Amino acid sequence: MRFADLVAGYDRLEATSKRLEVRAILVELLKQVTPSELPPIVYLMQGELRPEFEGVELGVADSLAARAVAQATGRPESAVAESLRRTGDLGTTVEELLPSRSSRLAAEPLTVHEVYSELQRIAAASGEGSQETKVHTLVELIARASPAEAKYIARFVLGKLRLGVREMTVLDALSVAFADGSKEARGRIEAAFNLSSDLGLVAEATARHGLDGLRSIGLEVGRPLRPMLAERSPDLADVLKRMEGRAALEYKYDGLRVQAHVPAKGPVKLFSRRLEEISGQFPELVAALPEALRRRPAVVEGECVPVDLDTDELRPFQEVSRRRGRKYDLERMQSEVPVRLFLFDVLLDGRETTLELPFPERRRRLEALVQNTDRVRLAVQTTVSDLPSAERFFEEAIAAGCEGVMAKSLAEGSRYRAGARGFWWIKYKREYTHALADSVDGVVVGAFYGHGRRGGRYGALLLAVYDRAADRFETFCKVGSGFDDATLAELPAKLRPYEVAERPESVATELAPDVWFRPAVVLEVRGAELTLSPIHRASFGAVRPGAGLALRFPRFTGRWRDDKGPGEATTSAELLSLYRSQVRHVTKGGATEPET
Repeated sequence: MRFADLVAGYDRLEATSKRLEVRAILVELLKQVTPSELPPIVYLMQGELRPEFEGVELGVADSLAARAVAQATGRPESAVAESLRRTGDLGTTVEELLPSRSSRLAAEPLTVHEVYSELQRIAAASGEGSQETKVHTLVELIARASPAEAKYIARFVLGKLRLGVREMTVLDALSVAFADGSKEARGRIEAAFNLSSDLGLVAEATARHGLDGLRSIGLEVGRPLRPMLAERSPDLADVLKRMEGRAALEYKYDGLRVQAHVPAKGPVKLFSRRLEEISGQFPELVAALPEALRRRPAVVEGECVPVDLDTDELRPFQEVSRRRGRKYDLERMQSEVPVRLFLFDVLLDGRETTLELPFPERRRRLEALVQNTDRVRLAVQTTVSDLPSAERFFEEAIAAGCEGVMAKSLAEGSRYRAGARGFWWIKYKREYTHALADSVDGVVVGAFYGHGRRGGRYGALLLAVYDRAADRFETFCKVGSGFDDATLAELPAKLRPYEVAERPESVATELAPDVWFRPAVVLEVRGAELTLSPIHRASFGAVRPGAGLALRFPRFTGRWRDDKGPGEATTSAELLSLYRSQVRHVTKGGATEPET
């Protein structure tokens, strides 16, 4: 196909925003080309050279593109800059400045294949001298183009094609161009795209063999499928009602969703929810996954969560966001922001695709597939059939550092629906509109031995607040963050005078630390928010039956309150007041109400 014909279609697309007109233009355009030409044409219309998950980038900065335009048009760079200031678009600038093809040396018209090949050459240039190679290739390409062709080449190179052609519109056009345009045909084409995430592959298969050609497209290791999505629910009672009274609940981890492709041989690939390959950003997970899976090849999904490996505590999502996009200092970042992958689904088990299996069977397959390691673990899950059980599990999830729960249908039809959103999965999380404003003075009543770098010494402390009315100490958090190495080394000696063999009668908790202490030492902590917990006993039952208060994401401030005795620490009543000072909190059944 001549590139000029594709450009004529681009002009028509740019001139309209009406969906039906856009589809009609696309249908006409798609019918003009051979099946083998379709993939590059479809990719180019999306502003891509390859499917987005392959991460192919041209790597041409605005300044390099402007220099190439100056060389190709024979104009000074200052003239190009002046025109660009006026037009605001390098494509329009090169269209204005480039002489028509008839006034230059005669040249064969560009084909789509030639343009696509040269753009691939630009993308492939790397290493020393690569920038000059990119500029030289772009200059030659523009020099052979007509002004209209050069306009779109410049825009494509800068990622500003501006055609407004979305993936779903292309799928519409494919169903009309190569099938009967019915809802069923459109659904089958979209299903193939959801499984492959490759618009060019789907377009060529449909053009060659119609809807029958889609049967060859399935889940393939190394090629991500579009993830299944969840609906929201206002409360847990509604969740159970929608799932006919029984559901699987699992922790909703506050992390980065990851689709992991583990081949029988070869490198592991990790993809984000947006299907961006992120393997290079999490090398420890790439190394850990083959050891954690009993069978390969496999495709599994999970949540990548920042974690304190010394204390086993989950950390806030903001920490893992520091790992995103990293190309340098990876070893340092692995140490500063360690992560763990909590797996919640399996899509390929050995060589068997599990997408059509109901969720309970996929969960059983996942449990049989995964061996828990320090870096890779199964997502915590339970089955509930009544509201109190659901509320208790929700509170456990919040106390563990999660943002809520995911409810998953146990029904026979609960297959994995790639790219679809529905009430087969429902997310429920409690929202706060602002964080805990004050610090808390807690009494040390226990210690947990550490792991990793903290092996052989205390890794976290169990803290309590004082209940004046009951004259007892009620736990509200386990804190392991905020301690520097020197403080950790001093902890055993500092706390040894208060060590006792059993839980003191004055301590109320459901946790069992490795070492118990008589309430004596007070320290200051801060946290993100106060939440409900079935395992901590601070103000137990004051907000909801069966739940106490817990501090989420606690951190030692570095301040030992040697000026306070245990009876002068923060009280349970004060902690309850802090909880109520938060702008919103969850009431029974998950509804929210403003504080008074």
